[in-house]
Amino acid sequence: MHLIHLEDSEVDGELVAEFVRDEWPHCEITRVASREEFEATIRGSRVDVIVSDYTIPGYDALSALALAQRLCPGAPFIFFSGTIGEERAIEALKAGATDYVLKDRPARIIPAIRNALAVSDQQAFRRRTEEALREQQERLKEQASLLDKASDAIFVTNMERRITYWNVSAERIYGWKVSEAMGRDLRELLYERNAGVFDEARAAVCAGGAWQGELLPTNRSGETLTVKSSWSLVRDEAGKPSSILSIDTDVTERRKLEIQLLRSQRMESVGMLAGGIAHDLNNMLAPIIISLDLLRERLTSTEDIELIDTLGTSAEHGAELVRQILAFARGAEGQRTPLQPRHLIESVVKLLQQTLPRSIEIRFNFASAPWMVSADATQLKQVLLNLCINARDAMPKGGLLEIRLANVEVDAAEARGFGTEAQAGPYLRVSVTDTGSGIPPEMMERIFDPFFTTKAAGKGTGLGLSTVAGIVRSHEGFVEVESALGIGTTFHIYLPATAELGGRVTTLAPRSLPAGRGERILLIDDDDGVRTVLEMVLTARGYRVSTSTNGERGLEEFARHRAEIDLVITDLMMPGLSGAEVIQRLRAVAPLTKIIAFSGLRTSDETFDPAVLVGVEILDKPITAETLLKSLRQVLDAR
Repeated sequence: MHLIHLEDSEVDGELVAEFVRDEWPHCEITRVASREEFEATIRGSRVDVIVSDYTIPGYDALSALALAQRLCPGAPFIFFSGTIGEERAIEALKAGATDYVLKDRPARIIPAIRNALAVSDQQAFRRRTEEALREQQERLKEQASLLDKASDAIFVTNMERRITYWNVSAERIYGWKVSEAMGRDLRELLYERNAGVFDEARAAVCAGGAWQGELLPTNRSGETLTVKSSWSLVRDEAGKPSSILSIDTDVTERRKLEIQLLRSQRMESVGMLAGGIAHDLNNMLAPIIISLDLLRERLTSTEDIELIDTLGTSAEHGAELVRQILAFARGAEGQRTPLQPRHLIESVVKLLQQTLPRSIEIRFNFASAPWMVSADATQLKQVLLNLCINARDAMPKGGLLEIRLANVEVDAAEARGFGTEAQAGPYLRVSVTDTGSGIPPEMMERIFDPFFTTKAAGKGTGLGLSTVAGIVRSHEGFVEVESALGIGTTFHIYLPATAELGGRVTTLAPRSLPAGRGERILLIDDDDGVRTVLEMVLTARGYRVSTSTNGERGLEEFARHRAEIDLVITDLMMPGLSGAEVIQRLRAVAPLTKIIAFSGLRTSDETFDPAVLVGVEILDKPITAETLLKSLRQVLDAR
């Protein structure tokens, strides 16, 4: 301990020193007698306690106290004087002195110093504690600032589930302000819909000290989110659980994208499967459709002809289904032709009457002369079926499904009201109305989004309406929706009318199959049924036919009878040497050879160079005898 004694009397100095050294033998005592010595000493050395006479020649003792408080504020200051009175003593204590001792009671200096040191220690401890608390508060502020900068929702709850901390990202993700969230029960605030999972997670963190997993909280708007959550149990100094720290990462959009990706992958698998079976399906349908044309010519009974027509319609429907699967799953382009939607819708209504529940009444109303449109019949049928299936799902207890056709003129003002896709002009409007549950207003803007569905998992892909919108848009039309909860929904499909606005209904003339003139045809196809039926058709119509079961044998047959062969018919998709390679080799040896190719899979991912097929007549399987014979005659007669 270092004691500074401000005293001009050497005797009083020795008296104090004697008392002090008896109590603290190793105490260092420095006596100073003037202002200069006092200031120099407290500036240049450590000071633990100061004892000062009240009256110093040439120096004011209160000034010495003020200087000590400024230069060594932690050191206790004790007055040791024989002249200090009660008023001065009180003044000195108010000014900051620790104690005062009268010189006529020198022994009291020791307890005064001891008490002063104890008070000094307490004050020093308090200052250190306050400083530590200030530093801790500053660190907490810095940590809170850092936590507010985090993109994750970070919050703390006590063991009663009450929120005690809520960062800025928690506000952003969940929509509750700090002032609104603080003190709230977390379970009631976010997990009313998924309380069971929340309780399991809380039990796990209390038992094991930590928990991680996915939760489904609900934000302020009522939307269910998906969060990746990490919980940690916080204990107090006694080791008892005091709170739970939670860090939530919002993965809602990521999960949606993952689900869409999985659905896309499933659709890709469907596309691959469809591509794999389409060729075989078309080969199975081709002999049926071609044979029906032959049988129709040989029959005279009206009933038999009607039966053949029914079989032909069914086979054509099967072929359309194959094309529809390919168009949807693999992006095949549709073939648009001028058509009268009335007849197409009548066939759809007939199909719906056979498949929809009896509790749903189906009506079809149309204008007296519906305008014609340029459309792909298969894709338009897909639009109608998708809308009607949605209508069925909206009426689980039955109701009315109505399809209406109307001719409408859309002027410029109306087109602007319909949106950017609409153009002024004549349209055929196809309306599909149900008396179902209706569409909630908050979902109206999303119903055409890919993969958006309100149906339960496994009940829908969310592609129906997006497919409808895509097909209608590709036909340069647009879609309008009207819906009311509990009343029903109407989808209006606007398709641009063709120049033939009269909508004349034409009747089909009796079909006449063109005949051959003895030309020799080389037929290359790996399917026995297709090859056999085509050979029968061509032979019956006056052609001479040579057949080959694969590309290599077909090239060998061509090489042997090159001078006699007038035309080559080949399938494009065959094992071994493909039809495209056959055509390429034929062109290399006989560039002017006339060629017709069959394709059971006309998609955008053909593996051969499209340039190979330039100048080749390509027919899509399954084909009719009429289509084949007409194309054959056109190619042979062409220069």
